[in-house]
Amino acid sequence: MKDVAIIGLGCAGYTAAIYSARYKLDTVIIGDVEGGMGMSAAEVGNWPGEIEIKGPDLMQKYKDHALSFDNVELVSGRVEKVEEGFKLTMQNGDVIEAKTVVFATGSNKRHLGIPGEEEFSGKGVTYCATCDAFFYRDKTVAVLGGGDSAVEGAAIAAQVAKKVYLVHRRDEFRAEPFWIDKVNEKDNIEFVLNTNAVEVLGEQKVTGLKIDTPHNGSDTLEVDGVFIEVGSIPAVDLPQQLGCELDDRGHLRVDEGMRTSVNGAFAAGDVSSGSNHFAQFATAAGEGSIAANSVFSYIQGGN
Repeated sequence: MKDVAIIGLGCAGYTAAIYSARYKLDTVIIGDVEGGMGMSAAEVGNWPGEIEIKGPDLMQKYKDHALSFDNVELVSGRVEKVEEGFKLTMQNGDVIEAKTVVFATGSNKRHLGIPGEEEFSGKGVTYCATCDAFFYRDKTVAVLGGGDSAVEGAAIAAQVAKKVYLVHRRDEFRAEPFWIDKVNEKDNIEFVLNTNAVEVLGEQKVTGLKIDTPHNGSDTLEVDGVFIEVGSIPAVDLPQQLGCELDDRGHLRVDEGMRTSVNGAFAAGDVSSGSNHFAQFATAAGEGSIAANSVFSYIQGGN
């Protein structure tokens, strides 16, 4: 019987593990996707103490720190079922039991659901511009979205691609001004605003993107790749098995101590309603540390 089972191998999960280890709690951290969304961050320039670091490098530091403690065990694999108590059943049939659970399950990339999207997934359609831009050297690509991941992705893609279309359904971006400045500096990025993608075109691989508003007289952008960066959906399947409440945006509802509506269950990071839904490394780390503190109090007989 572990003191705490932390589900998720991202920033929030590893931070929770670091703090729970320092509280001398017998800790297991579980996951099948190493590093979470942090692995797709090509450049991290807002982590305090690091002027600039690559996302995968930062995630490796988190992991190394967490596993430096003797009372932290890492289990690689997918949790399929969670029951109160808490009993976690893994995909391979193994069972892990713990007094408390921290859901640091993050989020999954949102899909558009347009014709051709699934058909050409992996054949020119990707959901991580910063991860896959390298494969489109000297080619033409479209990046869809207007938030940080889309605008950063366009800036990264422009370093290797011949041309980048940044397609956004609104006339203004929601990204950090830092990234907006970056794309404005690139002469091979062309904005396609007030426009929606309606179909991915191709044969064996992507050859174009059909849009609902003509651009330069055509309703089709001739591209070799389509990077879909239109936000993410909180990964709440497991906590919903326990009956944890969600907020009106689909995130796990938590209080100031990262407590969910189920006694002994906590949440941290992108999956939670905390930090004003501001999904950042810094906020995920903060929530992870608070969750571990609350776990410690709970095991000590507090709330």
